[in-house]
Amino acid sequence: MTTLQRAEAAEQAMSDELDRIVVKSVIYTSGERDPRAPVQRPPDQGRRYMMGDDPRLPRMPDKPTLFDFFKYRFGPANHLLQSARLAQKNGASEKVVLACLLHDIAIAGFIRSDHGYWGAQLVAPYVDEEVSWAIRYHQALRFFADESVGYRYPEAYIKLFGPDYTPEPYIERDYRYAREHKWYMTARLICVNDLYAFDPTVQVALEEFTDIVGRNFKQPKEGLGLDASPSAHMWRTIMWPTKYL
Repeated sequence: MTTLQRAEAAEQAMSDELDRIVVKSVIYTSGERDPRAPVQRPPDQGRRYMMGDDPRLPRMPDKPTLFDFFKYRFGPANHLLQSARLAQKNGASEKVVLACLLHDIAIAGFIRSDHGYWGAQLVAPYVDEEVSWAIRYHQALRFFADESVGYRYPEAYIKLFGPDYTPEPYIERDYRYAREHKWYMTARLICVNDLYAFDPTVQVALEEFTDIVGRNFKQPKEGLGLDASPSAHMWRTIMWPTKYL
């Protein structure tokens, strides 16, 4: 069996123990398998499909907050917490601190590809426009140095992507646009406080940012994902990632 086949077999065994059938969306497996190929599923055997809470995940509160998503759905977020604390120590404004806290939440809970754009869309209804703008454009800015603030092209990217990697044209386009924007430095400061925030020996408590989040994140009374904002469906997808429809 290949690694993918073993993983699928283990996942199928876990799914078989549930009283609901779990079917992954195409994007979960695209690349590991050809999305055009038909999926062979075992007989339903009278079971119904997952349409609510997945018992393999901790149940979310009835009116989930941003911190609830950090606690129950996001992957390890110490990098985000370190980044926000570093910005705070460097005397950044609350908007920058919040942007640093949220800049990679798409990676933490939703999707890696184009994470700056997805992350900005996730939070746009709940934060100042400058914060979501900065999160969106930090994705492009991180590939381009700015020596005036001590930001160099990350050596880690040379290791991860190779010395000859060139960002796609839309990244360069958005960099040039952001470079001339009035909020350029807000997005750039995410990069500055992002670069060195990977220390495994430093632990930061989420509660350190309770006041900043309280003042700068508009928590919907219905709960994130249960309100009618343009990005509520994205929060619901994080809440119920195995929901069939």
